[in-house]
Amino acid sequence: PEKDPKDIAAAAHAAQSGYPACALCLQTEGYAGRTDFAARTNHRIIRFLLGGKTWGFQYSPYAYFNEHAIFLDAIHEPMVIDQSTFSNLLSIVSMFPTYFVGSNADLPIVGGSMLTHEHYQGGRHTFPMAKAPIETQVEISGHPHVFAGIVKWPMSVIRLVSADSDELINAAEHVRQVWNQYTDETVDVRAFVDGKPHHTVTPIARRVGSEFQLDLVLRDNQTSAEHPDGIFHPHQDVQHIKKENIGLIEVMGRAILPARLKSELAEVQKYLLGEANTMKPMHQAWADQLKAKYDWTPANAEIQMQAAVGRVFARVLEDAGVFKRDEVGQKAFARFCREL
Repeated sequence: PEKDPKDIAAAAHAAQSGYPACALCLQTEGYAGRTDFAARTNHRIIRFLLGGKTWGFQYSPYAYFNEHAIFLDAIHEPMVIDQSTFSNLLSIVSMFPTYFVGSNADLPIVGGSMLTHEHYQGGRHTFPMAKAPIETQVEISGHPHVFAGIVKWPMSVIRLVSADSDELINAAEHVRQVWNQYTDETVDVRAFVDGKPHHTVTPIARRVGSEFQLDLVLRDNQTSAEHPDGIFHPHQDVQHIKKENIGLIEVMGRAILPARLKSELAEVQKYLLGEANTMKPMHQAWADQLKAKYDWTPANAEIQMQAAVGRVFARVLEDAGVFKRDEVGQKAFARFCREL
């Protein structure tokens, strides 16, 4: 389902009522459901200890990738990114060494679709971001045994690597704390506006041989008059394809797109082929660009349409990146890294 980022933000602050409090609560196990809450009659959750607390393990009903798992706090409490997050993620990949695991950010606009219940997602899948190389090495002060670098990726990612999980956790917390206080007006990066915090990270952990990796994706949830939905959020010209928050899975390179596109893109394709269609006006400008740039035939239309959507998604990730991939953005990224 396509969720409006404003609705997600409002839900994070709404008073909880009813039972269960949300779809991630342990109380959903075996729940018969009601008109506004899907049944979980045959749903079961495995309990396990994480950081000295009871957590639940289940597989996602969405199955966005192989063995798509959800690790959820037994207590219904909001998402928080702090040092314990990094510790928990590395503990999980120690228990499940063939899985990656990550957390959505804990702020509206840059977080996932569920901010009200602490949880992580993982599974047996290698995303494109995990395959992306480090292009510039970074030194993390006080952590000489942690290898760090900027990942070659549309979003702004610092990868930390070490065989020592404790040192890696401390290095990650150092990066998070520096980022949470960092401002660079030249590229619209501001940690606080009128006392309101805007910075957090989207962390992803994995095992690679005997080493642990932590990718920290830098996030900033400011809005502006020009970009009321978010300065580092899909901009208006790509929202006909993707307007939702760019969460954990999208960050790593997999587009989670709204179901409406299945029928809408079929009409766009008809338009591009010169056939009768009911294409929605919001796709008009994009479709005209595609029509002018490429030759469209029944034989190539579907594959060209898929490629075109992929290019839009790449732009979406670029919009969400706080330090852009151009010269100005990369110099700004280097300035931030010198603060580490």
